[in-house]
Amino acid sequence: MPGGYAGKYLDVDLTKRKIKDTTFDDETLEMFFGGRGLAAKILWDRLGKKWGEIDSLAPENLFVALTGPMTAIYPGARIMCSGKSPLSNGTVGSTASTEFASEIRMAGYDGVIVTGKADEPIYIQITNEGGEIKSAKHLWGTIGEDTIKILNREVTAELTKRKPNVGLWKEPGIIYTGPAGENMVRNAAVMTKICHACGYGGYGALMGSKNLKAIVAKGRGRLPPANAPEATKLLWRRTHEYLINQGRMRRWGTGYGGYATGAETSSEPVKNWQEEWHDDKNMGGPKFENKFWVKKKWSDFNCTTNCMKVSCIKSGKWKGDITDMPDYELEAYCGTNLGIFDAADNIHISTLIDKLGHSGINGPNTMGFAAELYQRGILTEKDFGFKPIWGDTESMDKLAWLIAKREKIGDVLAEGTYRAAIKIAKMKKMKPEELLKFAVHVKGIEIGAHGTRSDADYTHDISYAASVQGGDHTSTTTDGFTDMSGAVFTDSAVFCNFCYFAVPQELVFDYAKAITGFPISQNSWRRVTGPRIVTLQKVLLLLGGPDVTWEPIKDDDNPPRFYEPLPTGPFKGKTTDHKKVDEKLQTYFTTLGWDKMGIPTKETLKKLGLSDCETAMKKLRE
Repeated sequence: MPGGYAGKYLDVDLTKRKIKDTTFDDETLEMFFGGRGLAAKILWDRLGKKWGEIDSLAPENLFVALTGPMTAIYPGARIMCSGKSPLSNGTVGSTASTEFASEIRMAGYDGVIVTGKADEPIYIQITNEGGEIKSAKHLWGTIGEDTIKILNREVTAELTKRKPNVGLWKEPGIIYTGPAGENMVRNAAVMTKICHACGYGGYGALMGSKNLKAIVAKGRGRLPPANAPEATKLLWRRTHEYLINQGRMRRWGTGYGGYATGAETSSEPVKNWQEEWHDDKNMGGPKFENKFWVKKKWSDFNCTTNCMKVSCIKSGKWKGDITDMPDYELEAYCGTNLGIFDAADNIHISTLIDKLGHSGINGPNTMGFAAELYQRGILTEKDFGFKPIWGDTESMDKLAWLIAKREKIGDVLAEGTYRAAIKIAKMKKMKPEELLKFAVHVKGIEIGAHGTRSDADYTHDISYAASVQGGDHTSTTTDGFTDMSGAVFTDSAVFCNFCYFAVPQELVFDYAKAITGFPISQNSWRRVTGPRIVTLQKVLLLLGGPDVTWEPIKDDDNPPRFYEPLPTGPFKGKTTDHKKVDEKLQTYFTTLGWDKMGIPTKETLKKLGLSDCETAMKKLRE
């Protein structure tokens, strides 16, 4: 067994209520590593032959929650959730920081694979003795905070009763879905803690479709041993020396971007991306820090960066609301995107989104889309039962609930921005393109809060267009190589990006080699392992179906809105160059060994050890 792996995965069939351990050989682990890469391999092996026929919300889809060999050994422990995405019909490796990741590894598992559907709401409990299926009927319908409180009490009490002599049982690690996921809102998140989320991909809806409310893990063992423990210790110290010097990130977290990303780089969503510039100093760090922060450093397991902060509203109509800073993405999507520029109102919407289990990016993207359709008279007060007006926090509160409960037009909006646009066009007897021009998504995945029009942010012309994860801002792409040693690696390893980019990448890959013993390097990852993972994801994305299939090259594009000139700010008039996008896509495809349509070639599949994908791709090329 390579270093860094516990060596087994919990395999759960909810329909049959059967649980067993499963393993993967060393070659598979070396080829796909863990997390995002291994998830794609598992999904291909188990579902690939019938991928296009499988409804993403059907029992036969898999919900996969995996760690990687570096999880909790390298700083910034995270969990990766995946499956056939209810949004893209491809796969997304969606991660969140959580103690669940370290707990499941200390329980002796590298992850859990869930298939089937329970006949009633359940949760899965994982300890060193294995997995158990337990009733969650009393949890169904509960919001995030209540779910955590109940499970913390219930699980710790039970484990204390079982083993009273081992000392004080602390709270378990938990991943769960909220009311939005229970009602299969397609872009619902897998939640953890009160405000962390695996937001992209819609895997909260996948949990809901299986009647799976939560998975809890409590381990009392050690983390898996490293292949070269002394080298790992040395590299651990050196890594923390770099992370401790991240002054701005340690003080502000990503929330410092709430002002700068709009005012300086003109790349922040304002009113469903109708604008990307604002100069409102109510957004960003100081306004939140001085008035609302009650905890200025919040660290996840083995993380020096401490980028999370805790904000609490202590008075007024939103008294008692508590969330993170919010971080930049929620400042943008739960704030400026909805026309909200008040810090307390931003905190309230962020808190509500987390409580309901919406994705903090994808859910408010759909809300902004709906508000613009109301602005333009396409949707009416009758459709909503109220007026969703920009900047009106109470109406946006109602809209979040409407979607989570699938009531009135919320039942349509719960299908995610892309599918909602198609359905509303049919309802209003309009052509789909008349509404899709307001839908800011790529291949069904709503866009992260970083635009491309100004070209002043880290996102550029093909960043989203070429990505196998669509609108995921954490996994954007550029030249075919640099992105491979970024999120493709960290999502497979599995640990936090913010504990990666501040450290010399050569050091990180030395760390990976010391842990696993694999002959891994940055170069080998960028040219072989990373492309293998992305190519397999591309195969699954191209197969798509059954309700949505993406056309090769045509759907490798930005949202129409990103080709509209910026209307305000220092970059007024700038836009994404469509000709440049087309040219760069061809270069990107060539670099990865895909043909001009973006379909992996027979030679590339063979070189990457993916020859079993050739039959499916050959049909697309014909």
